[in-house]
Amino acid sequence: MSRSRESSSSPGFIGVITLLFIALTSLFLLIGGAYLLSLGGSAYYVVTGVVLLAVTWLLYRRSPTALVLYALVLVGTAIWSLWESGPDFWALAPRSGVLVVFGVWLLLLVSWRLEAPRKLGVQSLVGALVIWAGVLVYACFNDPQTVNGTIASSTGSLAANAQGIDASDWPAYGRTQEGTRYAPLQQITPDNVKNLQVAWTFRTGDMKGPNDPVEITNEVTPIKIGNLLYLCSPHQKLFALDAQSGALKWTFDPKLKTDPSFQHVTCRGVSYVDLSANAAAPATAAPASDAAAAASDAAASAPVAAASDAAASAATAAASATPASDAAAPVAATTTGACSRRIYLPVNDGHLYALDALTGERCAGFANNGDLDLQHAMPVTTAGMYEPTSPPIVTGKVIIVAGAVEDNFSNREPSGVIRGFDVRTGELLWAFDPGAKDPNHIPGPGEHYTWNSPNSWAPAAYDAKLDIVYLPMGVRTPDIWGGDRTPEMERYASGLLALHATTGKLAWFYQTAHHDLWDMDMPSQPTLADITTKDGKTVPVVYGPAKTGNLFVLDRRTGETVVPAPELPVPQGAAPGDRTSPTQPFSDLTFRPKNLLTDKDMWGATMYDQLVCRVMFHKLRYEGTFTPPSLQGTLVFPGNLGMFEWGGIALDTDRQIAIANPIALPFVSRLIPRGPGNPQEPEAGAKGSGTESGIQPQYGVPYGVTLNPFLSPFGLPCKQPAWGYIAGIDLKTNEIVWKKRIGTVRDSSPIPLPFKMGMPMLGGPMITAGGVAFIGATADNFIRAFDVNNGKQLWEARLPAGGQATPMSYSINGKQYVVIAAGGHGSFGTKLGDYVIAYALPN
Repeated sequence: MSRSRESSSSPGFIGVITLLFIALTSLFLLIGGAYLLSLGGSAYYVVTGVVLLAVTWLLYRRSPTALVLYALVLVGTAIWSLWESGPDFWALAPRSGVLVVFGVWLLLLVSWRLEAPRKLGVQSLVGALVIWAGVLVYACFNDPQTVNGTIASSTGSLAANAQGIDASDWPAYGRTQEGTRYAPLQQITPDNVKNLQVAWTFRTGDMKGPNDPVEITNEVTPIKIGNLLYLCSPHQKLFALDAQSGALKWTFDPKLKTDPSFQHVTCRGVSYVDLSANAAAPATAAPASDAAAAASDAAASAPVAAASDAAASAATAAASATPASDAAAPVAATTTGACSRRIYLPVNDGHLYALDALTGERCAGFANNGDLDLQHAMPVTTAGMYEPTSPPIVTGKVIIVAGAVEDNFSNREPSGVIRGFDVRTGELLWAFDPGAKDPNHIPGPGEHYTWNSPNSWAPAAYDAKLDIVYLPMGVRTPDIWGGDRTPEMERYASGLLALHATTGKLAWFYQTAHHDLWDMDMPSQPTLADITTKDGKTVPVVYGPAKTGNLFVLDRRTGETVVPAPELPVPQGAAPGDRTSPTQPFSDLTFRPKNLLTDKDMWGATMYDQLVCRVMFHKLRYEGTFTPPSLQGTLVFPGNLGMFEWGGIALDTDRQIAIANPIALPFVSRLIPRGPGNPQEPEAGAKGSGTESGIQPQYGVPYGVTLNPFLSPFGLPCKQPAWGYIAGIDLKTNEIVWKKRIGTVRDSSPIPLPFKMGMPMLGGPMITAGGVAFIGATADNFIRAFDVNNGKQLWEARLPAGGQATPMSYSINGKQYVVIAAGGHGSFGTKLGDYVIAYALPN
């Protein structure tokens, strides 16, 4: 009688909750899984949904068989999960989380309510949970995405210190204009870096204002000369600090007037030149000899190619014409007194200021009282549409300026012209307009530079011996449509452009993305180094990190590939009216995905949003890298953010090793045909959106576009982690020796959990001769130190705001400092601030 009453009694509150949860879950999996299966996805969700429906019925009947059946679900899910993702903890977690937690619920709160005999069911469920515990524990210590290795040790000669730069200084954005981000300092080592502590903190007071766009960022890498540190804040306020104490010496405010339509409000850095009689440093090196200048004229007429014979012979002549010692020779014409040492400050409204490095006063003899108007002869002069955001290259004679052009607003935007100005007077010496039939033509009265020429927004690099400047090139905007581009517009787009710095004549050009429809520009400063190859030859190379994850390695004299980059077939089928290139170059030195993404790679916080991400994935067009944009919606991976961004790589020139921080975050682009609410031409007074994501109008072409990260309904990336890595490369063998996840979800999740998943990054690494690499960049607020030999994390410090900036290092009075700007990034979503923080070992 009692058993009969127990069977017919109400299931109670816990029983109702249990039945409701598992019933809803089974229905969700059945309906969503059936839809996924119809799209060609996994059958797991349908099968699991059916079995869970049976578990629901058995629980309703209080049958202990429900526990046995649920245990089979857990075991089957473990087998399926390992088959799909291997022992990757963060791939297994969403597949197991809900089911394992509910299994514990059944064991602790429900099993004793079932009819006897319950022993077999309880044992089955316990066994299944133990299996999952073992799988997850094993996965914690066996990450299949990690590459473990050690770079062969060697003793460097500190050759970087022989370049005419004081080892204690950091006088250019990348320390040298070769862009190495390498400090030849050895006080901080893997053994003592754990003892670093804050030496000083400076606050700029420059914060986001009511008229600023979403894309306000603090990306500055300070420079240091002598006893002074120079840095700029997002609104291009310039600060000179005492390098030892961080005390303010002087400040200059260009009074930038922003608008929410600005696509960027940022300043990556400033440039320095010493024009005094005894100046001698690569950052202020003399131009090449007359023979090299003559060689540049010969190269100017060379046809554009990855490496033309004419350009190669001209560049070789330039190399032989300028002996190494000339790079550090005094400049021919000198400046003394005020402004003999100068800081050049680019400002987002299209101006460049020259300031006395000691006082901050304007250099009266430069342009208009120290203010050079970069809007001159531009076809559009609307503030914010042309923005110099990166520090210019400075030689002993020329200051070379390029800038960003607003992405995806219209086909009637400013030119991406590159210009060389007299370093003393600001007089225009030459121009290279990448979209013009004659790139070196300087517009006369009534003329202007070419609309929408491809632009170079990231920092450039300079070889003083060759007198060649290397510029990372973007694509003509609008970026995601190319049906109306002329051959001239394609000629110097999305690649690495080498110009003779003194004349602006072409040396060579290497294109890394043909007919670019994905904004796969060259996003970071090239890095120059002399590398010893396997056969013992020393080759002067330039490293070009690309958004595609390819690291192009070229002979910097000729543009010829040093590491092979074969042309491989890519997906075809552009939107109506456009076209695609049948092939694209893929470097053998690369971080790009080895395999196409599949629905196995889709992710979520739970099995629910993972299922939704799988459905979303199958509804998008995706056939691999360079899948053309579409009305259907295209999965872009590597994404528009790129695997490399403006942070670039850091390179130890003594040991010939590099540190890189690639990211892996897919985007989705969807073309929007013209129609109601999407006019072909802008209304009067229309302005930009103030961001590079979301709806982009692309006025003047047949389509607008939406650009967004590929996210789940919960706002998490739909691709499983890791989304960011730090890696070590042996440049003598071109081998990626180690690669580790970097960054936690502490500042991204509702609960501040320190789970190391591998986070997206903006910013780059810095490397020291002491064998330590430093990096901020991640979407959590930390600066970290790593052993360059094996990638072991040695130290981390909590930052008061996002560290989306590249750190630098210098020494003063025998003490080594590491400095990073912690000001956050608006569109990246990290905490905004105004901090500059220096770390050092205790006295």
